[in-house]
Amino acid sequence: MATRNKQPTNKIFPKLNTMPEAKASPRKKTIYGEHFPSQAHKLCLLGATDKDLATFFGVCKRTLTNWKKQHPEFNLAVQNGQKAADMEVAASLYQATLDRVISIKQAIKCKEVYYDQNGKRVEKERVEIVEVEKHIPADFRSQQFWLKNRNPQQWSDKHDDDDAENDKSITLNLGSGLNPHETTD
Repeated sequence: MATRNKQPTNKIFPKLNTMPEAKASPRKKTIYGEHFPSQAHKLCLLGATDKDLATFFGVCKRTLTNWKKQHPEFNLAVQNGQKAADMEVAASLYQATLDRVISIKQAIKCKEVYYDQNGKRVEKERVEIVEVEKHIPADFRSQQFWLKNRNPQQWSDKHDDDDAENDKSITLNLGSGLNPHETTD
């Protein structure tokens, strides 16, 4: 049975899957373009990783790292794009942790019923767009994720039980009563 060489698929940028795979060659030098910082910034805003950028530009990851070192404008464009995307996700996550009320536009059908001069019933229908307030409850998983990452000492599922191991004697107070080992006469 013949096996096919299958390139890894890129789920974020599916068009990158059709590009030829970059091969590092000591003889062939990849030419850096002045428009690369702009392209890299836009791709990073969409969530591109260094691997995605390397695939897009048709270079290996090492070349991309060298471009970041040799071209400060390229490095800055990548960093700014990644930070902006991260901030958008963080803001969205934060909003998901809160109860909130949003206004949405909704189409409603209005029916008007009246009687004409002859006493005949007339119905007219029209569609109106109205703003409706909708309550969005806080997402428990988002809250849990936020708290565990924001303050892991307080909100972690795993607790450090070092204090419990140091105190090995346990004293129970069962209240006053008779000692079963004493005999009563």
